[in-house]
Amino acid sequence: MNWSLAITDFKHFLKIERGLSENSIINYEMDVIKFQDFLKSKDSQINPLTVRTEDVNAFIYSIGKDLNARSQSRIISGLKSFFNYLVFENYRIDNPTELIETPKIGRKLPDTLSVEEIDRLIAAIDLSKSEGERNRAILETLYGCGLRVSELVNLKISDLYFEEDFIKVTGKGNKDRLIPVAGITQKYINIYKNEVRPHLSIDPKFKDILFLNRRGKQLTRAMIFTIIKQLAKEINLNKSISPHTFRHSFATHLLEGGADLRAIQMMLGHESITTTEVYMHVDRSHLKAVLNDFHPRKHL
Repeated sequence: MNWSLAITDFKHFLKIERGLSENSIINYEMDVIKFQDFLKSKDSQINPLTVRTEDVNAFIYSIGKDLNARSQSRIISGLKSFFNYLVFENYRIDNPTELIETPKIGRKLPDTLSVEEIDRLIAAIDLSKSEGERNRAILETLYGCGLRVSELVNLKISDLYFEEDFIKVTGKGNKDRLIPVAGITQKYINIYKNEVRPHLSIDPKFKDILFLNRRGKQLTRAMIFTIIKQLAKEINLNKSISPHTFRHSFATHLLEGGADLRAIQMMLGHESITTTEVYMHVDRSHLKAVLNDFHPRKHL
């Protein structure tokens, strides 16, 4: 079995059997390709079925010179999945990454914005420009619903259930979930959808996509990043922010306001509660408030 065939089969497995998103599949593919390129650089004739643990160790040692522990850990995880797949399909009887240890990494706390900083970013949007109302609706939706950027750019008009105060989004693994949407978010989405969007010359392929560029086509993830970076520069915000920062802020502000962690998990679309628990570490004052408010012996 050559590398090209193995990687192609692996990608099909990730999509069909595991239901991963296109972005996740690309990341897994790149991890395996990095390993393949390393072997090629050594003039090695090793194929996926003859890889040994020593080969993987040599690769990890080489990337350790340039990548931090978190990046190394992610690549090792990708290789483990690849060789697990080969074992699962009976191409191999062993996994050469089985005894490979991933670098120990601390839990990275998400960057957040304050409510005041979010207000300043939204206020900096130039509503006199044709894309102003769209950009305001985008930021209100990112922060108001805690969406991933991929969920935002794929949001459809037919997924807006404003009469029930919900929107439907398709998250990782093509899993749908319903998210409550506040009146203020609905207001700005409706302004864009009803007053601005109808004036675009919309590409028929994207007639159901909510947020469009000036050519009537779907926005890219990169465009959302650019919009946010430009606004941060406009208000001289001394933070490195991205669309995901609004998602982190959404969860953190809900938790600080007393929201239940399980409810936040459902709105974010996290499969495991441990993923959501990272927000418990952002502001520990919330834990003290919970104890003072709810413990039966608080007044004794």
